[in-house]
Amino acid sequence: MSVFAVEYVYAPDSEAGRDEHRPAHRAWLGSFVDQGRLLASGPYADGTGALLIFTAESENSLLDELKQDPFNVHNFVSGLKTTEWAPVTGAFADYA
Repeated sequence: MSVFAVEYVYAPDSEAGRDEHRPAHRAWLGSFVDQGRLLASGPYADGTGALLIFTAESENSLLDELKQDPFNVHNFVSGLKTTEWAPVTGAFADYA
């Protein structure tokens, strides 16, 4: 397993839709928490996007899974970036 930082950029004027679909989005995220694959997630303080830290077998498999996020299904994410990350210290180092 590798660790990936995922950055979401929220689509303009998507706040109401995100508010409506947030319970489904968080339930979707919760399934990855239950599997031990979502290490952390949360929105940026300025409301422009979010950071999610996942483990995955590959970037391609993670990208396929991210397509199922209700925020992506409903086009609330206008930009998405995944970067493989190798944490060497701190809470996430054991996952790398």
